[in-house]
This record gives sequence, C-alpha cells and structure tokens, in this order.
Amino acid sequence: MTTVPPPPWRQPNKKSGPPRRTLNQSAILDAAMRIVDAEGIDALSMRRVAQALDTGPASLYAHVRNKEELLQLLLDRAQEGIPRPEPDPDRWQDQIKEVLRAARAQLAAHRDLARAADQVPLGANSLINTETMLAVLRAGGLPPQAIAYAVDTLALYVVATVVEDAARDQRMGHVAEPERSKLRTEYTGKVRDYFASLPEPDFPNTRALASELTRDVGDERFEFGLDLLVSGLARHAGD
Repeated sequence: MTTVPPPPWRQPNKKSGPPRRTLNQSAILDAAMRIVDAEGIDALSMRRVAQALDTGPASLYAHVRNKEELLQLLLDRAQEGIPRPEPDPDRWQDQIKEVLRAARAQLAAHRDLARAADQVPLGANSLINTETMLAVLRAGGLPPQAIAYAVDTLALYVVATVVEDAARDQRMGHVAEPERSKLRTEYTGKVRDYFASLPEPDFPNTRALASELTRDVGDERFEFGLDLLVSGLARHAGD
C-alpha cells in the first residue's frame, strides 16, 4: 500500500536550530555562572540568563525566585568540591587551613561572585562545609563560643581577600596575563616609591617599611593572615 504524504500545509513547522534544553535549576545555574565568569555579577540579570537559555524571564521564576536567590545558589555551587577531612585532633590547624585555601580558590575562580556573599550561607554545600569546619575546630579542643566566632571570622577573611583581588582585577579591564602581572608590579612599585618619598619627620615608619608594606608575592600575604588567625585560635584550645 502506497503511503501518501500529507499536504505541506498540514505538516508541522520545522524550527531551525537545535532543540531547547530542558529548563531546570541546574541549567539556569550553568547559564548564570557562565555570565558571571565572563562579565561579573553586575552583568547578571534574570533577563540575561533567560536570553542565554533561549526562553523568557518569566519561565525562570518557577525554579529561582529572583536574582538574589540566584546569586546565593551560585555561591553555594562554588562550594562544591571543597575537601571535607575527617577531624584529626593532632592536625586540626592544618586541616582548617586546607579547607579555607580550597574555599578561597573555588570562590576566586568565579570573578567577583564573592561580592554577593553578604548573607548567612544556607545552601546544602555551605551547610555541609560549615559542619566540616565545626567538627575540625571541635576536634582541636576549642570552646563552643570560640568555634562559633571562628567559623564566621575565617569565612569573612576568605571572602574579603577574594573581593579585594577581584576588584583589583576588574580595574584592569580586559588586560590579560602576563601584561596584567606587569601592570600590577608597576603600580606596586609606584606606591612603594611614594611611601619612601614621604617626609621623614612625619612618616618615619612608613618610609622605613615601604618595601615590606607593598610586597606582593603569590599567596604569601593570605597565608600570613591565615596563620595569624589559626594560631590565635589555638590559644583558646582547652579553655
């Protein structure tokens, strides 16, 4: 029996291009993170995400309430993959540093996303990572209130350093490495020379420490602050 094709006006329209991806929260976060990584959080909007997903902004609200929630979800995603060590009373200081280094690296990988970290983190990854830090600090023998303050203070330190680095990079616009490193070195040198040129009677210490005040070598400054905080916490062990 011969198969007779339907007339053209009865055939469904064929849409050009690939089919739309399934819209869900994960797809929305993927698109949002790509925007943040490329342009920063000021470029992020529900409309921009919708355009990236070839849909309308209204369709996103079934999965994400608003931009504020979207940013919090992105921050939580940035905490994926942070190590969660089994607490060791003999290594608690090293363990807490390992967690914080990883948290900083994860957050710094997403441009200026850290600027959105202005709320208590309540996402699944955030809560699990906080639980890990609490367990490690308890293993170190710190008293409960010191542990509570420590988790907050350590997180603030990590976020602040990432925000500072992101702001510095943003000022350089689209300059790529190694030119970016060169510009940073030149700027640091100018500040150092300025400090060294200040009037001796009024700024003897700034002049004397001009090189040290402007030193910028890898993660040296971050590691110094991290050691300062953790060694200070260790004084409370056994209280």
